[in-house]
Amino acid sequence: MGPAEPEVSTTSGRVRGHVEGGNAVFRGIPFAKPPVGELRFQAPVPASSWDGVRDAAAFGPIAPQAAPLSAPDAPPLPPDTTGEWLTVNVWTPDPQARTLPVMVWIHGGAYIFGSGSGYDGTPFASAGAVFVSINYRLGMEGFGQIEGVPANRGLLDAVAALRWVKENVAGFGGDPEHVTVFGESAGAGVIAALLAMTAAKGLFKRAIAQSVPGTFFSRALAGSVTQAVADAAGVPATCTGLSAMDPLALARAQMLVAARMGERLDWGPVHLTDTPFSPVVDGTVLPRAPWRALVSGAAREVELLTGHNKNEYRLFLAMQGRLGKITEHEASTVLDQFAPAPDGPAGYRKAYPHADANDMFELAFSDWLFRMPTLHLAQAHAMSGGSTYLYELTAQAPNGPYGACHALDLPLLFGDYTQTVGALLVGPSPPADFVTLGNVMRREWLNFAICGNPGWLPYGTGHRTTRIYDLQPDVLSYPEDISMRLWERHMFDTIELSA
Repeated sequence: MGPAEPEVSTTSGRVRGHVEGGNAVFRGIPFAKPPVGELRFQAPVPASSWDGVRDAAAFGPIAPQAAPLSAPDAPPLPPDTTGEWLTVNVWTPDPQARTLPVMVWIHGGAYIFGSGSGYDGTPFASAGAVFVSINYRLGMEGFGQIEGVPANRGLLDAVAALRWVKENVAGFGGDPEHVTVFGESAGAGVIAALLAMTAAKGLFKRAIAQSVPGTFFSRALAGSVTQAVADAAGVPATCTGLSAMDPLALARAQMLVAARMGERLDWGPVHLTDTPFSPVVDGTVLPRAPWRALVSGAAREVELLTGHNKNEYRLFLAMQGRLGKITEHEASTVLDQFAPAPDGPAGYRKAYPHADANDMFELAFSDWLFRMPTLHLAQAHAMSGGSTYLYELTAQAPNGPYGACHALDLPLLFGDYTQTVGALLVGPSPPADFVTLGNVMRREWLNFAICGNPGWLPYGTGHRTTRIYDLQPDVLSYPEDISMRLWERHMFDTIELSA
């Protein structure tokens, strides 16, 4: 241990970090007790205190998850016997400052994959913010609807992590009154839920939601998913039955369900996805779907920056090897499930007369799953009198046929072109103008975290000001106006179990 290694006192005890690239970095700090044993499937409980100084050099274990369907041969995850999934990681340029903006990253991964340890906070800390990443429970552990226990445990974990930030971040140099939550995909879905949750009030001042998913489940739909996972695991769909399963074995069972979702027509449009979990509109933890909550002013006091990518669903088509292979029947099926009233599939075909089956499939899926839920979240917030900013990422991925696909914003923001999504979409030698675009995005995210203004005019339903992130960035009126008009009478809401 060198003399320069920083130490900070938290509500649970002292932690020792390490200096990396000029920043103090603390990893794997528990914000809640391990949710195992008697605490399994329960709301998070504050972490136990410890004596002495806890070394915060290593990330904590990730929440239980199985290999994705797209990577069945991936190496197995290291076994975890601690259950210490609920941890935070902190990067800070100056633990003594106490006035720095705080940016709390909530990772995505379809509510079944990912962890806070997959992201390096160095670019944000080096630019003057305290960067915090969090873990939360995933899949059945975090979002399974189980009678007799709290719903949305993954959301409650995020609230507990934010409470930890509020109580402790000053010791790391941050201002607890200037907290911005930001996240992508499922992480943006968590943030949309937080905006609607009473329990999250006052824990953050600003929110950045990147590619908000439109999937929020009813209790009945989520309960049906729980039954399917329990059946696949061979146990009763009760807290006792599911608690008897090893968490990793339960994660494997939920992947068996994900692989056969296409057979579950009673799950409505969700059966066309491979994501069996989403936040549950249970009436208690999450009282209403975010769009309904926001339009009635639930988060009017929170400044919101949100946006989506132009070709969201192309990533999934490419990863499934289906680019250019969509049949007319598949396109019609997707339109039948997703196209909104009043005109339904005919409205899409009339609005996009030159779209072939592949284009139509991608458009409808992108609109239903990410683009229009994000736009409608911005509109609901703006209509309630909130300060709202909108963007669209239109720059094309330098690698492969991905276009401006889902998750392209991650390598741009974090400047990481070697890990997972960055390696796939960008590669190790990104073009200079692509790196420059990422620097612009990061700077504008930081501006928003500092003062609530990213550098362009707010979005309003009368003046649809939108930041366009292309290799030559611009500010225009919202460019996806054809889809916007198709969906203007639609209300994104809780997805129900079909008959």
